[in-house]
Amino acid sequence: MSPTQWDFPVELCCRPMAFVTLTGLDVVYNAVHRAVWDAFCANRRADRVPISFKVLPGDHEYPKCRPKRTSYEWYIPKGILKTGWMNKHLNLVPALVVVFYELDWDEPQWKEKQSECATRVEIVRQSLQGRNTKVAVVLIQKKTPLPPGEDVIASERAAALCNACELSGKSLFVLPHTDHLVGYIIRLENAFYEHAQTYYYTEIRRVKSHKEFLNKTTHQLLFVRHQFKIAFFSELKQDTQNALKNYRTAYNLVHELRAHETNILEIKTMAGFINYKICRLCFQHNTPLDAIAQFRKHVDLCKKKIGSAELSFEHAAWMAKQFQAFGDLFDEAIKLGLTAIQTQNPGFYYQQAAYYAQERKQLAKTLCSHEASVTYPNPDPLETQTGLLDFYGQRSWRQGILSFDLSDPEKEKVGILAIQLKERSVVHSEIIITLLSNAVAQFKKYKCPRMKSHLMVQMGEEYYYAKDYTKALKLLDYVLCDYRSEGWWSLLTSILTTALKCSYLMAQLKDYVTYSLELLGRASTLKDDQKSRIEKNLINVLMNESPDPEPDCDILAVKTAQKLWADRVSLAGSNVFTIGVQDFVPFVQCKAKFHAPSFHVDVPVHFDIYLKADCPHPIRFSKLCVSFNNQITSVDLVLGSETGRCVVLNWQGGGGDAASPQEALQASRSFKRRPKLPASELHWDSIVIQASTMIISRVPNISVHLRHDPPALTNEMYCLVVTVQSHEKTEIRDVKLTAGLKPGQDANLTQKTQVTLRGTELCDESYPALLTDIPVGDLRPGEQLEKMLYVRCGTVGSRMFLVYVSYLINTTIEEKEIVCKCHKDETVTIETVFPFDVAVKFVSTKFEHLERVYADIPFLLMTDLLSASPWALTIVSSELQLAPSMTAVDQLESQLDKVVLQTGESASECFCLRCPSVGNVEGGVATGHYIISWKRTSATENIPVISTVITLPHVIVENIPLHVNADLPSFGRVRESLPVRYHLQNKTNLVQDVEVSVEPSDAFMFSGLKQIRLRILPGTEQEMLYNFYPLMAGYQQLPSLNINLLRFPNFTNQLLRRFIPTSIFVKPQGRLMDDTSIAAA
Repeated sequence: MSPTQWDFPVELCCRPMAFVTLTGLDVVYNAVHRAVWDAFCANRRADRVPISFKVLPGDHEYPKCRPKRTSYEWYIPKGILKTGWMNKHLNLVPALVVVFYELDWDEPQWKEKQSECATRVEIVRQSLQGRNTKVAVVLIQKKTPLPPGEDVIASERAAALCNACELSGKSLFVLPHTDHLVGYIIRLENAFYEHAQTYYYTEIRRVKSHKEFLNKTTHQLLFVRHQFKIAFFSELKQDTQNALKNYRTAYNLVHELRAHETNILEIKTMAGFINYKICRLCFQHNTPLDAIAQFRKHVDLCKKKIGSAELSFEHAAWMAKQFQAFGDLFDEAIKLGLTAIQTQNPGFYYQQAAYYAQERKQLAKTLCSHEASVTYPNPDPLETQTGLLDFYGQRSWRQGILSFDLSDPEKEKVGILAIQLKERSVVHSEIIITLLSNAVAQFKKYKCPRMKSHLMVQMGEEYYYAKDYTKALKLLDYVLCDYRSEGWWSLLTSILTTALKCSYLMAQLKDYVTYSLELLGRASTLKDDQKSRIEKNLINVLMNESPDPEPDCDILAVKTAQKLWADRVSLAGSNVFTIGVQDFVPFVQCKAKFHAPSFHVDVPVHFDIYLKADCPHPIRFSKLCVSFNNQITSVDLVLGSETGRCVVLNWQGGGGDAASPQEALQASRSFKRRPKLPASELHWDSIVIQASTMIISRVPNISVHLRHDPPALTNEMYCLVVTVQSHEKTEIRDVKLTAGLKPGQDANLTQKTQVTLRGTELCDESYPALLTDIPVGDLRPGEQLEKMLYVRCGTVGSRMFLVYVSYLINTTIEEKEIVCKCHKDETVTIETVFPFDVAVKFVSTKFEHLERVYADIPFLLMTDLLSASPWALTIVSSELQLAPSMTAVDQLESQLDKVVLQTGESASECFCLRCPSVGNVEGGVATGHYIISWKRTSATENIPVISTVITLPHVIVENIPLHVNADLPSFGRVRESLPVRYHLQNKTNLVQDVEVSVEPSDAFMFSGLKQIRLRILPGTEQEMLYNFYPLMAGYQQLPSLNINLLRFPNFTNQLLRRFIPTSIFVKPQGRLMDDTSIAAA
């Protein structure tokens, strides 16, 4: 038996297509025929009909048709399916034979050509005698034919040719050799396909007609055979639904056959073939769940049908093939668009196939382990006359014998022996590795890392059994890190044991030492006696001696390895190996720990290195090295000596290995109480690696004091006095001061904060927010100095200021004098507030609040300054800067010069202004700016004055048609004449008709026009004089002046009263005094 005996035949696995032969084409010497053949074969896309073409000579001998059976009464079948039947109908017996012949309708020698064509057709028919194969003729013509019905000669000659060749009109075709050859070929193909469909339909009918002659007693095999043939012909006809239905029926019929040890292989073989067809069609119909269900059913029905116990490895091989074939089908369907999932993908089927291949290997090892004296039988019972079996699944030494009783037990025994001896030559590991490799690829694709690792371990072990130790070691080494990181210690130990055997058999020194180190460690689950053996071998290797062989290794491989180790010992070379232990779990643990998280510069740094050995026996290390680079970068522990072999175990950082993170996590979650140990001992789990420490500067022995008067006021030069005093025992040098806004705060604060040492000038935005490394000089012991800083804060809010003092000092450490740099910093948070609040309002000349002002009519601007500072403020001066749209009625002079305001006090100013007519301005008219110059009262004279600019609010300006103002004394006296003049001014470009009336008052008599109507020209003024005579003392209501503008009815007396006084204070009548009295007064 060859290793490929269990492979499915090619004709079973391919897609069945209608078989059409083309005769009469000389594709070698005739260019036209070659072009026709290329058009049929080349570039066959999926949209072209499924036909398999083959060029054959016209007199080709096709397989002879067996004579038709009229009765099955005494017929006993010899098997289920002949081995050549599928191939015969796929590649040997055509559904259609096409005769190509070059003949034009206007051929001069028509009769001779017609006769020759008929002869060729007859030769084809003779070679197909007894077959239902269709025959067609294609005439290759040079001219493009006319449309049907127009060429009368063509019609007549076509009919004559059909009669001569005994063809129907549907079997005669014309192929013009023109530029559109491919288009004509595609039309021809479609016609050929229809003929082929008819042929396969006829064949199905023919096979079905045999059923009525069969009986269930002696013709069980024929039921299966015929059902399979119907299904196969349906596939050739591309009727896949009926094909699937018939394959299912055939599958059920196979399992109805009586199974015995003699025919079990044939039943399983046919069941496997039919199952393959069913699953393939289910995937083709996009019903993968049906395919999976069918395969599971198939496995359940067949897995117990083992057959002969002596050949049980054959059953394992058959099962492996079933799973592999289904995995291939599944994978092919996925490539064509099917979506698989993590829990249902081809990898599981390849894995199961590998499992059965491993089982086959074990069974073969048990059943085929014959003694060397046993030779292969002669003659070979597995050979046949043709080299092939007649029926699928039968034994070569008893083909066609269906009896359950073995007629020749000795022959059976020899046949079984031949199969067993053949099985010994099968390279099982190669089969297993291929299947496992396929499974790994699938699990990798569907992101199943643990399944992938598990199968890679099996692949490594198979490579080990196949004695390919290099590949085995590569695979095992790849998965070791996964099992370490997840803490699968028993699995890790098993893999390491195999890896150690591989490294021993290849004499790989470094790998051998590395795996030995780990197998001696705490992660290893080996027993102490095994660890002792490994430790002994490790010591031998370090002493430049050969180790003892690993147990359970192949004897020949061990002998080869011993020679390699002897060569290693004799060769002089590098005997120092550095092994980084960060990625595995060695038998010695290391933890480095500084005594403190930080040390000052002038204090010695102390640290401990803790080592713990997990091996069963004491072991000597020759050297311990610790490397530093601002921290402990690595710890090296040297095992062995330079005279033999030297292994350097390297821990990066402060120690720890691959198992340390997991152990630390378990220790943190554990509630187990640790036993008490003597004071000199420590619990290993309680030691925490601390590979780095902070070296901080020497403790400063100076004092830094900050003096200031918070809060700071916006934009003032705020004074911060820094006092530094030395408490060192020796002089300190190179004292430097860094002061200002502490870094890391809001960027807006940095832009709005300036620091300077000169307080006599105002800072602008070019000044920094932090002054760095200001040299201060040297300080003797006890000496102190002061430095004044000036800070300008442009916005309110809290700011953190930093004062950092650094210096150098000489100090003695362990009798060595060093220069230490010390520093001390102080921070202070300073709140910035507004110095004062300014309130601005507009009032009339009568001090009434104004929502708006009137053009060319005076009004008052009042400012109110309220001190918000906790410290006294001196208002040095104030200034009103008017906008161009405003004019001053009086001289603008400050009324607040040198005014001192305490907290909560306020100061007011009043300015009389006028706004000329500006028309309608949206949003009002700008008033100008109010500038206040101020400083703290406590500030020295050289501190600059701060100017705060207040933008005054806009005011709405309206025009009025008539302005009235009154000239009258500030008070009156009872029974003394009180002259009052009213000035009426026309503010429009129109003549104003004005009605004026005066309503009397009980407190006054008056003389003048009580009621008058007059006209006022544009821009002119009219004066009216009245004499009021007070009758009562006190604050009295004046006679009311009422004005009515005929052109402006909206001009009301209420608006008028804003401009003229409505009352006056009247003094009582005094006694007459002489001039002396008056002078004295």
